[in-house]
Order: sequence, then structure tokens, then C-alpha cells
Amino acid sequence: MTDTTSSDTTSSEAPAADAPDYSKTLLLPETGFPMRAGLPKLEPELLARWARTGLYGRLREQGRGRARFVLHDGPPYANGNIHIGHALNKILKDVVTRSQQMLGYDSNYVPGWDCHGLPIEWKIEEDNYRKKGKVKPDFTDAAAMVAFRQECRAYAEHWLSEQRKEFKRLGVEGDWDHPYTTMAFAAEAQIAREIMKFAENGLLYRGSKPVMWSVVEKTALAEAEVEYQDFTSDTVWVKFPVNSPHLAVTGHGIAQHLWAHPSDIRSASVVIWTTTPWTLPGNRAISYSSKISYGLYEVTDAPADNWAKTGDRLILADKLADDVFKQARVTAFARLGDVPADTLANLICSHPLAALGYTFDVPLLDGDHVTDDAGTGFVHTAPGHGREDFEIWTHHRRWLEERGISPAIPYTVDADSFYTAQAPGFEGRRVITEKGEKGDANPAVIDALIAQGNLLARGRVKHQYPHSWRSKKPVIFRNTPQWFIAMDQDIPPQSPLPLVGE
Repeated sequence: MTDTTSSDTTSSEAPAADAPDYSKTLLLPETGFPMRAGLPKLEPELLARWARTGLYGRLREQGRGRARFVLHDGPPYANGNIHIGHALNKILKDVVTRSQQMLGYDSNYVPGWDCHGLPIEWKIEEDNYRKKGKVKPDFTDAAAMVAFRQECRAYAEHWLSEQRKEFKRLGVEGDWDHPYTTMAFAAEAQIAREIMKFAENGLLYRGSKPVMWSVVEKTALAEAEVEYQDFTSDTVWVKFPVNSPHLAVTGHGIAQHLWAHPSDIRSASVVIWTTTPWTLPGNRAISYSSKISYGLYEVTDAPADNWAKTGDRLILADKLADDVFKQARVTAFARLGDVPADTLANLICSHPLAALGYTFDVPLLDGDHVTDDAGTGFVHTAPGHGREDFEIWTHHRRWLEERGISPAIPYTVDADSFYTAQAPGFEGRRVITEKGEKGDANPAVIDALIAQGNLLARGRVKHQYPHSWRSKKPVIFRNTPQWFIAMDQDIPPQSPLPLVGE
């Protein structure tokens, strides 16, 4: 039986024949435009007409003698078909140059391409060698290097041509017949001339800086080329024995203590926590924060086989002390007193691997990047293995030199992630293998810390760690020699270098 009382019903009845047609009451202009634009057919015809009539040349002729507005394009990379990001970029630039032309300028868009870099080399290695089971060229052979570069050049030329067609298809008007490319020999020669100007006026200098390095790909990576994935790291809590306070030289040349150095602090250790034990040979300082409360603690009871022994005195952030002692399996401890920031600023520690040749002083540096959210409240600082480490170390360069501490940054790890001779006791150990797997560096460092009695605790943590987006393998931070241009100095006057052929 049908329920005729329900309100949840619908009707598909057509309107009555005598109902008014409201579409005829709309006052709309009548045009010959079709309801559909037919862009797939119309756009190619429009572009063909622009080409036939020489639109670009007519725009240049129209703008002759006007004030110039030139948009010299930030170049796309010649390694594949364009995507929506390219389209947005180029169409917006086309809007700018066309509007400037209409505003009375000689407005020209000059396209260009970036034809250098790892993505092209990686693609050539993948397509021309790995997929075909061929051995990668030996780049110590000059002829092999030149041949490989020619393969890369041909690859870039192919995609430059394809991208140019696609950019034109977007309707972007520009000097497509005369683009600039970074691989043009004239451009490369001009780059060399420009860098030589800085060399002549003394602003070009050799230095070093830590970079994210792919051991698998043998190259430095930009931040945009890195993605973060889950990774299980070894973690260690390490003791840096307090050695002495800084010394100040008086006007009479007599070294004096900058502060009274209590015996209970002299026998203590500053404790750091790190997820990269392999960077400890590169340690040159400890960072603390003057905004954090620190205390001096003493172990009063611990298992006999423990690394933390009864009587050990440790300097820790108060907020993190309980957690540190829990990790170290300490059953009882006592807080002996405050350790204020001005005391920390004048401490000098010994390196935990001093017996292997790390006999230099390890100062404490006040850093804004230090927190008491995790760890110990102190940050192991290896200026060759991290951006913040590098920045705080170089920021204190003059301060270090005044105290007789060398500001040099060691090269502890090479391009294949092997320890160098600047990591005594570990030379030949490896951080990451050529397959992107863990090497033997971490176990070697941890064993050395245990042997020297400076390991407080150890563990493992699963966290987000940087990986290369190409190889999907973990990267490392390593100090690399690089060329720099001093931007904080005045440019001295000089004679212009002659152009080619002069």
C-alpha cells in the first residue's frame, strides 16, 4: 500500500505549456560568438597568425626609441616537459611584459634555460648506463669526462627545444629565437671573466662550509632536493670533562682566572646528547643557553656495571636531569647547586676522545638554538657537520682567537663518507656506504667513548632524517672547501677586463 502522506517525494513533471519563459526576460547582448570557445582549434590558429604577421618583430619596431623594460627570465631547468608551475610562471611574466608595452615602454621578454647540474647528469647515468648495465665513465680520464658532458649537453638541448614549443603554446610572446643558455660557450666564458674580476680585486677567497651531501650521488644537495623520511639513529649521552676556566691576560701580561673555580665543578663533566655519534670527531665546542637553568648533580647510587658511577658529577639542564639519569640507569642522585650562565661561559672542557689525539680545548658558547625540550640542555657543536653549529662557531671566531683557540674547521669526512686523517683514531671508517646503508663509523666512535670512560648512556631513536629525493638514501652534513665572494667589504677600483677578441 502506498503512503500518500509522505512529504519526502519528488516530481519530474515538465512545466505547464503556458508557463512563462524567463530566459527571454534577460537583457543580454546578442553576439556572433559561439557558446563554446573552441580553444583547442582556435589557439593554434591564433599562434600561427602571430607567427605569420611577425608579432614579436612588430612589437620591437613599435617600441623603438621608448624607455626599455626588459624581463630577463629566471631560467627554467632543461630536463623534462613543463608542468603547471611553469605555466603559472610564464603566463604571469607575459602579462607583465605585455602590460608594460601597452603602458608605453619597449617591453621585451628574454627567455633562457639553466642547462647545468646534477639532475641532468643523474638522468644520463640512469638512462645511458644503469638501465643498460654499462659501467659509469671514469672521470679521471679527460676524454671520458668530455664525452659524458657531451651526452649531458645533447640531453639539455633536446629538452630546451621541447620546452620552447610548450612555452610558445601557452601564448607567451618573447625572443624565442635568441634565448640565453648557461651552456652557451660565450656565457661560460663571461662567467669566468666575471669571477676573475673578484679574484683580481681580492674579494674571492677559499673557505669551507658544511653542506648536505649525498654519498650515493656524490654531490651537495640544496634544501629543495631533500625530503625527510623515518630513520633509526644511534643516540649517545657523552661526558665532556671540565678542564679549566678561561684565562684573561691583564695589562701586565699576567694570566688570571676570570672567576673562582670551585673544586666540585672542576671534577665535573658537561653532558651532551646527540643522534649522530659519528660527528664527535668533528666536535670543537659545546653550546648552551643563558636562558636555561642548569645545575651541578652528583650520582649517589648506581649499579656496579653502570657507565655512570657513584660520585660522578654532571652539569645538566635542571628540566632534563631526571630523564638523563633515567637513561643512564642511575638509581639515586643529588643536586649540589646552581651553575649560572656566567660560570658556563668561562668553562673549558676536554674532548671525550682526547686520548686519541683530540687534545684541543672545547669551549662553551651561548647559542639561541639551544633548548631544554630534549637531550641535556647542551648541544654538541661540530661546525663541519651542521648549519647552526657552523654559524655559532664562525660568529665567535674573534672570541675564540682572543682565547688562543683555533677557529679552523676540520675536514673529518670525505666525499665517500670515509673518515680522513683529520679524524685521528677513525681514519678509513665509513658513515654511509655507496648503497646508502649505515657504515661502521657510529660503532667505532661509541666503542672509543666506552674505552675512555666518557659514555654515560646509549640508545636508539626513530625520527625524521634528511634523504635525497632522487636516490631516496640518507644524506650527511660534511664540511667542504668552497669559493666565496666577500660581500661585507668595499669593492676596490679596477680596470675593466678586455672582452674576447680585444
